[in-house]
Amino acid sequence: MKFRPTAAALGLALIATGFSTSSSASGNATTGKVLAYTCQGCHGIPNYKNAYPNYSVPKLGGQHAAYLQNALKEYASGERSHPTMNAHASTLSEQDRADIAAFLSSKPFAPKEVVGTPPPATQVCASCHGPDGTKPLTEEYPVLAGQYGDYLLQALQDYKSGKRKNPIMAGIIAGVDAKDFPAIAQFYSRQTSLCGTDELRKHGQCGNP
Repeated sequence: MKFRPTAAALGLALIATGFSTSSSASGNATTGKVLAYTCQGCHGIPNYKNAYPNYSVPKLGGQHAAYLQNALKEYASGERSHPTMNAHASTLSEQDRADIAAFLSSKPFAPKEVVGTPPPATQVCASCHGPDGTKPLTEEYPVLAGQYGDYLLQALQDYKSGKRKNPIMAGIIAGVDAKDFPAIAQFYSRQTSLCGTDELRKHGQCGNP
């Protein structure tokens, strides 16, 4: 079944970040691999948890470069709030952000068959992220497939509560029943795409070559 883009779909495409249409610098993955070494301590440890609240630190390997650059820029400005990320991102130049994003975005998992049946609540996500969350409509939107379920659930809950702020997402999430959040998060987490930075550093791609 195919879904046409709607205002709601465009809003839920913002899961895990704020929307930005800013232009991005061109990155160098080789330089980015060196700069991204500091990311390894959290994002390269499988199932490493953020504390207060407790949820898995997100996977970054195979994520879209434009999304990553925007997220780092928003952390640097304080638009996205997280003490550790705010401090780290504020030390990066625009070119640093582009280089790190180029490294992290390289070599995602090869597409595989959809795992399980998409719950009805994911229909609003499908137009912008694809049926299984592997192919967002633009690189400004995050890949959801393979992301930790508890991270996605936390992101949805934070938008619902207003802790994570975005003018589009605020309106959309208000119309989504919180009881559907676990099913949405679980479905996308079961798909194959994203990986930790440890896999990128070890294999040069997500998954064994």
